[in-house]
Amino acid sequence: MAHLRELDSLKMIERCQVSPPPNCVPSTTLPLTFFDIPWFFCNSIQRIFFYQFPHPTHHFLQTALPILKHSLSLSLQHFFPFASNLIVPPQLHLSHIRYLHGDSLSFTVAESTADFTLLTSHSPQDVRNWHPLLPTLPTPRLEQDGTRVFPLMAIQVTVFPNSGFSICLTFNHFAGDGKSLHHFIKFWASLCKAKGDLASIETSLSLPSHERDKVKDPKGLKFIYFQELEHCDSKIMEFAGLVRDLSTNKVRFNVVLDLEQVEKLKKWVSLKCATNDSGALHISTFVVACSTIWVCKIRSEEEKANCFSQECDELCHLVFPADCRDLPEFSLPSTYFGNCLTFRIVAIRWSELVGKSGIVGAANAIERQVRDLKSDALRNAETLISDCRELTKPGKSVLVIAGSPKLGVYQTDFGWGKPKKCEAVHIESSRSISLSECRDEKGGIEVGLALERTLMNKFTNILQEQLHNINKFFYVFQKHYFDVNHKTPPS
Repeated sequence: MAHLRELDSLKMIERCQVSPPPNCVPSTTLPLTFFDIPWFFCNSIQRIFFYQFPHPTHHFLQTALPILKHSLSLSLQHFFPFASNLIVPPQLHLSHIRYLHGDSLSFTVAESTADFTLLTSHSPQDVRNWHPLLPTLPTPRLEQDGTRVFPLMAIQVTVFPNSGFSICLTFNHFAGDGKSLHHFIKFWASLCKAKGDLASIETSLSLPSHERDKVKDPKGLKFIYFQELEHCDSKIMEFAGLVRDLSTNKVRFNVVLDLEQVEKLKKWVSLKCATNDSGALHISTFVVACSTIWVCKIRSEEEKANCFSQECDELCHLVFPADCRDLPEFSLPSTYFGNCLTFRIVAIRWSELVGKSGIVGAANAIERQVRDLKSDALRNAETLISDCRELTKPGKSVLVIAGSPKLGVYQTDFGWGKPKKCEAVHIESSRSISLSECRDEKGGIEVGLALERTLMNKFTNILQEQLHNINKFFYVFQKHYFDVNHKTPPS
């Protein structure tokens, strides 16, 4: 049944702390780089993995849980920032990440009676279904001198008897970006699969690089960003977030675009761009997925459609992050641990997005931003914080892209096979959609969404109509080509 609310009973089994092995990590201070500072505006990030485990709870507790905890401790020896704290003194520019001997992260084990099959399906379900599975970061503490101390990660493992289990990580983005997070998770997973035997897998696992002094700041952005923060409301330090939507009247669901659909979208957009004399464009899977979902979402928002006039032809914004590690300006190792993301903001008029060529226009605009990134990664970076604050004002149309198919989330195997499902939970409260590779088909893309119930059906219908029209276009195109050339067109 669509929109089903799963009212489960959750039983807490264990609450504990997990730290690196004793005397393995010295007390360490990591400075913040300019890549870290914009995350003062960000809510906690939540990533959940579901795994099949058709055994009773006591079997999980006796066999799986001990190795999960042991391998986590061994992993934190190398990924110690996740067991560390963000230190924010009254002098904001002196903020840093600090690890002290004995620091640890919160680890919770629970049992749930919820329907594992429902929770792991692509079908619509109430966003609140996953809430009992999410760990909460410990409350920040205030020291006598006014310094605030923020824990950076919490983990919850939830067992579904005779069905499976979930691993959910809540973390503060100051610790690292998506690439750093998934580097850690895959390291932990591989170590768990090897029963904690690091020697047997060390040749296949790369260790993180914590050399933050190698991050170049040619524009002095760290100083600029801290200056901006000094003039902001102090509430941002509580990580309340500026882009926040707490509505619970939402359903979570997935759109899966298989390889055939992705290739048709790419070819269709390329043909339309050629017709419009848009020049040589690189139309990637990312470009067509973002443009298609963005346009269908805007078109589904009927309230704006009904009030259209010249005055309400607002700018709509799409914000996407891009990894800078391998760009010439930085040349950081792929194993660099921390934040290394720049952001691109695409702005298009509402009337263009909902028009006949909306997807093509959106694809053009996104592709230009991707291309510009490669030539100047820090273009307009000086105004990033003020730009983001502007976008969070009431009434602004903003869609944020979270995740990436390049992260390979379905390659995270703790020893029980690939995840049954993996998702960025926080999209329900941050005007975001998430992107990942398809679980079962190479070349496809999986899009996670959380929309108001009334919009979900409209969005789905519009998307299906759009995909049907593209299929129809190629049917006519191929028939015409065959009639003229008496052979099928080239692929």
